Amino acid sequence: MKGRPSSSSPFSRQKLRIQQEGHHLDLRNNFFRAQLGCLANPASKGFCSHSFPLLSHPQVRQQSGPLEAPEREEPQCLGPQGMLGRMMRPFRASLNPERDVELSQYLAGWRELVRFLAPLGSIFAFATSEASAKVTALEALVHGPEAAHYTSLATMVAWERPGSAPRLSAGCPGSLTMLLLHRALRWSQLCLHRVATGMLGGPDAGAQCSDAYGTALAPHHPWFVRQAAHLAFLAFPGRGRLLELACPGSKEAEARNALVRAAGTLEDVYNRTQSLLAEGGLLELA
Repeated sequence: MKGRPSSSSPFSRQKLRIQQEGHHLDLRNNFFRAQLGCLANPASKGFCSHSFPLLSHPQVRQQSGPLEAPEREEPQCLGPQGMLGRMMRPFRASLNPERDVELSQYLAGWRELVRFLAPLGSIFAFATSEASAKVTALEALVHGPEAAHYTSLATMVAWERPGSAPRLSAGCPGSLTMLLLHRALRWSQLCLHRVATGMLGGPDAGAQCSDAYGTALAPHHPWFVRQAAHLAFLAFPGRGRLLELACPGSKEAEARNALVRAAGTLEDVYNRTQSLLAEGGLLELA
């Protein structure tokens, strides 16, 4: 009689491995049958989700990264070399964390604003020539012998008018010049904002900027200046031309959005300046 093969023989080990694989296959088959039963019977969904978590909520690894809307590129006119971008950067930089206005940056912003407005028509040419003269006068103070007192709007106000009376025999030359620029900035801001947001079929750009003039500057001008401004607005360029000059090569919607952002920057500077001039009692200097 032949003896039974040893459990350690190759034949026994192979037989045991086949039995184990068969057992695992049966378990897998039973598992998948149970899953199919769960799918066929919605009433057992709660039980299935706890009993068989691996198949109840399959996870698919995303290969291409999260699905996000592509970022829209900024129009070139808002970039470092764009007309609006060159104007907005110094104006934004003038708003320092101490709630003050840095005069050198403010004047640099005005220089760029003048470059932007000058080609837009005779009314802008008149306004920008006046603004340029005022910017030059204020720059002379910022870089002059008393420059330490003209670093910011707050230091200038404190120097020129420390109490109820002016310190200087010439009155408040810097504060007065700043006030006149301040009013012109308001007109520019209102005009650009209304050009950017005007509705089709509504008032044209000339009418909207004329209305902005009536709000910001006309109350401070004599009658003959108001009449001359009214005539100049009749030759004001159309909205499309203004948008093209502001943001060359951009679609109308992009140009409008860029102009709204530029007007928003001017409004931030105006509001800060308005508060500081009001605190110094300088809004009625002229």
